[in-house]
Amino acid sequence: MAETPAAPHRTTGSTLLHPLSVLLGIPLDQINFVACQLFALLAAFWFRIYLGPSHASSAVRHAFATLFGIYFAVFCFGWYSIHLFVLVLMNYGIMNMASIPNIHRYSFVVAMGYLTLCHISRIYIFHYGILTTDFSGPLMIITQKITTLACQLHDGIGRQAEELTAEQNRLAVKTRPSLLEYLSYLLNFMSIIAGPCSNYKDYIAFIEGRHVHMKLLEVNWKQKGYDRLPDPSPTGAVMYKLCITLISLVLFLTLTKNFPMAYIIDNEFLDKTPFLTRLGYLYVVTQSAKPKYYFAWTLADAVNNAAGYGFSGVDERGAFRWDLLSNLNIWNIETATSFKMYIENWNIQTAAWLKRVCYDRAPWYPTALTFVLSALWHGIYPGYYFTFLTGILITLAARAIRNNCRHYFLSSVPLKMTYDVATWVVTQLAVCYTVAPFVMLAVEPTIKFYKSMYFHMHILSILVLLLLPIRPQTHSVRRPQNQTNQNSVKSKDK
Repeated sequence: MAETPAAPHRTTGSTLLHPLSVLLGIPLDQINFVACQLFALLAAFWFRIYLGPSHASSAVRHAFATLFGIYFAVFCFGWYSIHLFVLVLMNYGIMNMASIPNIHRYSFVVAMGYLTLCHISRIYIFHYGILTTDFSGPLMIITQKITTLACQLHDGIGRQAEELTAEQNRLAVKTRPSLLEYLSYLLNFMSIIAGPCSNYKDYIAFIEGRHVHMKLLEVNWKQKGYDRLPDPSPTGAVMYKLCITLISLVLFLTLTKNFPMAYIIDNEFLDKTPFLTRLGYLYVVTQSAKPKYYFAWTLADAVNNAAGYGFSGVDERGAFRWDLLSNLNIWNIETATSFKMYIENWNIQTAAWLKRVCYDRAPWYPTALTFVLSALWHGIYPGYYFTFLTGILITLAARAIRNNCRHYFLSSVPLKMTYDVATWVVTQLAVCYTVAPFVMLAVEPTIKFYKSMYFHMHILSILVLLLLPIRPQTHSVRRPQNQTNQNSVKSKDK
């Protein structure tokens, strides 16, 4: 028992902040993570003000971003950070030596293969997540970036423009990046710790000072009364996101400790608590687990914005938007009335990566292959696969209910409101039921949890699929841009 208190303060990185970890009672790996991100935030402000495109060359900005990113990685993960550098250098060799028709395939196999080997090693190193932050997180983001760039390089050099979709054509990379550009894109201090993944062309435009104007030129500013292109500041967006980060941190430090997920499978709790109470507690503990993600992703978004990166244009009211790299929409998550709506607003950049790298390029069964890639990318913990398989079942059932029942509730406002409230409750509970194994990780606690819940969501979903007719979904054909344009011209001619 005497050794137990020391365990939460383990880290693979620097022990410089160990006294602070002991004082606050927070695991040292989390302290190091927050310290790096806060320092990155300060560095980002300095980077935008003193190393802006008007004050420093692109090479200097690339070098600064890369060196600071490497330092943060070593500080957080110690010698384990070598995995990041090995993967980056291996794929730089592939990018320069592989033939363009195969560059995306080789890069994908090497990056995902190395990531999977590291995921396997984590089970033996960290014993089902004894560390809440480890080197696999940055490795997952770097894997996304490597495969994204490889695919976009293949599009830009190895394919004709008429073979590409509009989005692929817009993001295609026409020349192989230099070593400095490659390292900066993959290892920059704004995203190395917590991401998110971004497109190579957007990042290079940011470094070269073209990012904001590139997005503004998509809007006709003269019609809005502007004589010249404005220079939007990210300060307001950063302050807003830092407020969300602070609230999330407070909730994480209070709720997460007081409502641990492990308690939901405690024998005494299961014996003395009725089913509906357990269901309510499941919602509470799941809500308590969210602030960790809200904190990490929103802070990462704020860091990029503070550096001047992440501008996405203007909204319908003409206000500037800084959500190009946002990974979640908290309001849409908490008010989601469908499983689909919930998923679309959670880990947004990973969903975009899955679409661009897998779904849009899969020759057959794109949905199934995208699911397989998502599961493999997350890791090999059994809990992940319980979550994904359960999610597929619930998604199909929710779709069947929506297609067969929703139109009956649209005739009046009270009926529509009743439907929305009911679907909100069911969606939130279904998400809680689905993601619990994602937190538990192992097989035994997952089975114990589902037994305590009587597998009710699994059973209800199967009954829905058996009893309700499944209407065929309309699938949009992913045509190249020129084919789409030709078809539209032909239809006009008719």
